[in-house]
Amino acid sequence: MLNKILLLSLLFLSVPGFAQDDVKINPDHPDSYVVVEGDTLWAIAGRFLTEPWRWSEIWETNPQIADPHLIYPGDVISLVYEGGQPRLTVSRGAGGVAGRLVKLSPEIRSHERSKAIPAIPIEAIRHFLNRPLVLEESEIDAWPYVLSNLDQHLISGARNKIYIRGLDASNGVKNYSIYRKGEPYIAQSHDSGTTLGYEAIHIGDAVIVESGEPATAMITTSNREIMIGDRLAPVSDEEIDTDYIPSVPGSNVQGNIIAVLDGVSQISQYQVVILDVGTQDGLQRGNVLGIYQSGKVVEDDTITNKSGRKNINDTALVEYLGRPKPKVRNVQLPEEYAGVVMIFRTFDRVSYGLIMEATASIHLHDAVSNL
Repeated sequence: MLNKILLLSLLFLSVPGFAQDDVKINPDHPDSYVVVEGDTLWAIAGRFLTEPWRWSEIWETNPQIADPHLIYPGDVISLVYEGGQPRLTVSRGAGGVAGRLVKLSPEIRSHERSKAIPAIPIEAIRHFLNRPLVLEESEIDAWPYVLSNLDQHLISGARNKIYIRGLDASNGVKNYSIYRKGEPYIAQSHDSGTTLGYEAIHIGDAVIVESGEPATAMITTSNREIMIGDRLAPVSDEEIDTDYIPSVPGSNVQGNIIAVLDGVSQISQYQVVILDVGTQDGLQRGNVLGIYQSGKVVEDDTITNKSGRKNINDTALVEYLGRPKPKVRNVQLPEEYAGVVMIFRTFDRVSYGLIMEATASIHLHDAVSNL
């Protein structure tokens, strides 16, 4: 999980703005902490640091033990000082896997790696990692589609048999996900109003039971009703990479939250949001951005008289005739820090992020930028 941390630590130090400030220690930090199942590296780092995404800057590995970059339940994380500088160290605790000092076979090592705690809560994003999420305008039109179902109903669900047109039987793929083209993602920060892509809504999964034109498939799972015309794409068999090491973008990023799953109005910790910036803007998976509440526009109808001289509005005539309606001026309030988002999947002009911290209310259209 942390097998890349040493290399990335060096890279972080070379990124302008990342290591210019000293790492801030949480004033309520413990001297040590015993890792438990269900922990994440981010949460553990938050016990020691006020900015937990910077844990890699003070991480120190122990060459005396195997896999020193991985942390397991039972391990002990300690905060120590070397030359006046804080360091986080790990020692294998009683709850760790016995014999980790000996060389493990690849099979055993792979099994042990699966027990290591993740950097972030992977279950919150797992089903976003191996599915298409952003489509070009006409991309989905070339995919196979649902022609009908066994009972010729308009909608289908789990355990229903459906018929598919346009499948390429020669690819040998049996497992497919079913999608529907969703709402467009509209840019706010750059080229405002431009369509950046379309949401690919995952609505279910199916397995091919008989090839042909049309082919026959059985719906195995469904998140909502599956309709005639819904499209299919092969389920990816690539191994999901769950190594996420926080980093700062190599360039200045300015963007906005343009969508949130499930259409909620207020966004909280561990929710997935969509940003209108992507790889074209220099974003990479693992990048960390600050979230800032968009400054509201308020009306300023207060009348001021800086000269100290008597204003016509103070005369008896005005009192008799009535005061004129003051001229209202609109004032933009400054943005306010609201939390932290970590990027876990990127596309050309759009990216998906997980809200890691929410210190204030987060809403659609709030701004994101470098911390």
